[in-house]
Amino acid sequence: MDSVKPSAVTPTKSKLARTFTKVLHLRTATGVCPVDGVQKVKLQEKFKEEKHEPKNTDSQPLSVDENDEEFQKRVAFEALIARLFASIASVKASYAQLQYTQCPYDSEGIQAADELVVSELKNLSELKQCYVKKMFDPSPESTMLLAEIQEQKSVAKTYEIMGKKLESQSKLKDSEITYLREKLEESNKQNRLLGKRLNQSGQLSMLDNIHQSRLSPSHFVTVLRYATKSIRSFVRLMIDEMKAADWDLDAAATSIQPGVVYWKPDHKCFAFESFVCKKMFDGFHLPNFGLQKKPLAVKTNQQMLFFGRFLELKSVKAKEYLFQKPSSVFAEFCRVKYLQLVHPQMESSFFGNLSQRSLVKSSQFSDSTFFVSFAEMAKWVYLLHCLSFSFEPEGSIFQVGKGRRFSDIYMEVVADEAFLASDTTAQESDPGVAFTIVPGFKIGKIIIQSQVYLAQVR
Repeated sequence: MDSVKPSAVTPTKSKLARTFTKVLHLRTATGVCPVDGVQKVKLQEKFKEEKHEPKNTDSQPLSVDENDEEFQKRVAFEALIARLFASIASVKASYAQLQYTQCPYDSEGIQAADELVVSELKNLSELKQCYVKKMFDPSPESTMLLAEIQEQKSVAKTYEIMGKKLESQSKLKDSEITYLREKLEESNKQNRLLGKRLNQSGQLSMLDNIHQSRLSPSHFVTVLRYATKSIRSFVRLMIDEMKAADWDLDAAATSIQPGVVYWKPDHKCFAFESFVCKKMFDGFHLPNFGLQKKPLAVKTNQQMLFFGRFLELKSVKAKEYLFQKPSSVFAEFCRVKYLQLVHPQMESSFFGNLSQRSLVKSSQFSDSTFFVSFAEMAKWVYLLHCLSFSFEPEGSIFQVGKGRRFSDIYMEVVADEAFLASDTTAQESDPGVAFTIVPGFKIGKIIIQSQVYLAQVR
């Protein structure tokens, strides 16, 4: 049997294993454990191998009895220190248990943990008395092993309590997340309900009591925001109809805006928005979109006329207005724009017939979901047109040509991926304007930015 030496203990062994090895080494050194049948009893030779060998000022070797007594004292002191650390670990474990029982409150658990803490503190006090009175353990080797085992159990108990506490906190956070999700869903439902009511009412609260003399570009921006929202709502409905009719959306988007490399696949919806805006805003700069060839003689009367049309139409639903006044300028605007925007093949694929188109041609209007959505969109575009011609001078419209460099004065980007890509990749040139989605406007000296899509164009 090979003897166990301190040099054989590697750093990868556990603390308990190192303690056990140390005890075996102590027993070997004191002659308790036989090694290879030879009893090692000469403690003087063992002490000479230690780094902390006591020095004799007279250069005389210490006697075996003196060395044995000093060695036993040191071993007994180490055993006391081991008991001290084990007791401190027990106090920590008991205190952790006391904290754990306080939340949620557990009166019985708190009392038991408190008694355990007091008991462990008493043990510490006893150890202090042992040290003061030099009362050392008669069998230090076994004491060191038992103390190490006790310390490891206390440490394991502390980690177990911490694990339970973290698990409890995790469950609490999960319940908070669930509660916040429910509140978020409730808020979203309320927002959708308010938005639906606002769309149904068609009211512009900030323009309820407005007078022509107090018109400002902020009023125009408000109407433009509603017009843009209605356009996107109609585009979503149109795309849904395309999907239901098994249209190839990629091919359709390419035919509208050829050669555009989109940052994301769902960005192709911007191509359909640009198509709808182009059709709906065509002729915006002309009075009545150029539908009436007879010009107005007096410009002041023109401003009053358009502002009066704005006030008349803004407070009612488009469908109701069309059925009440089928021969109005707005009704003619809806008829012309519908026939320009909705191709016969598109309508036929959506609904299986052209009956809705026939009604529009004869100045009669359908109450289908598709046409009602179109009419609401047309209403906001027409309101924007009327408001533009209510200013002095009247507003103007502009679009940005393909390939132009981005300008934050005249343009607003609908997708920021172009800027992110230019920052993270080395490109010879920044992405240019692929196409304009919503045109820009100029009211007096105020520029209202156009909405553009930036991308590389093949």
